Amino acid sequence: MALLMLAAFIFLFALILINAQLQGGGSAQNNLEIEQLQEKLAEAEQRNRQLQEEMNDLAGKDVKEQMDKVLASIGLNKGKGKRDFELFVRGLKDLPGKDLHLVVDATGSMHGVTSFLIPVLRVIAIRSGKHLSAVSWYADGRTGTFTGSMGAMFDNLMQNAPFVGADETVGHTFRKLAQDEAIPGAYLLIGDEPPTDIVHYHSIPAPVFTLPLGLHDSSTIFAYQTLADQTGGKMLKLNFQ
Repeated sequence: MALLMLAAFIFLFALILINAQLQGGGSAQNNLEIEQLQEKLAEAEQRNRQLQEEMNDLAGKDVKEQMDKVLASIGLNKGKGKRDFELFVRGLKDLPGKDLHLVVDATGSMHGVTSFLIPVLRVIAIRSGKHLSAVSWYADGRTGTFTGSMGAMFDNLMQNAPFVGADETVGHTFRKLAQDEAIPGAYLLIGDEPPTDIVHYHSIPAPVFTLPLGLHDSSTIFAYQTLADQTGGKMLKLNFQ
């Protein structure tokens, strides 16, 4: 609101200046008034910039608070969980390349989980400093990829990925992604079950960072840890209650 009022104030001053220049005829009095108005206009513009900086600072704090709440909701805000998260994000930061490509399990077992997962993925993308270049889904030998803004990609994932089926065809998906011309700095794989097909680790063109959901399925943990280890990525365990 303060910024809107200042914008209106500056616009009004501009109109006054234009009117004075048109009607003043160059008199000393009018020139003095114009100089005074110009000084006040400069002061208003300076305050406008200060308010913008203050609002940006507040917005940054709000984002940080929101991210902290997301991490707290899944136990990654303290202790070992926090250390694991920071190592995971540091690994992404240290990789060459600026792009991050998300690969999401869209089988039936993931139905209803994605709405809770998306805030976490936003936090990871922001904290890592990587540009989220694409979001892909996989299920039953099919895959789809969305590009655009982060919000648009997540909206497309929620609305257009199937979230049905039972085959986690991770190997097939990465073979398709390896054919893309644009290779990202890293992939980020999210799912709750191990691959049902063969994954050719050494043909994947970028490190795979993995997020297995749940802590009680040892086969998923093993598969996701192996995929990360074999491609030069890292694994972070996520537990959604």
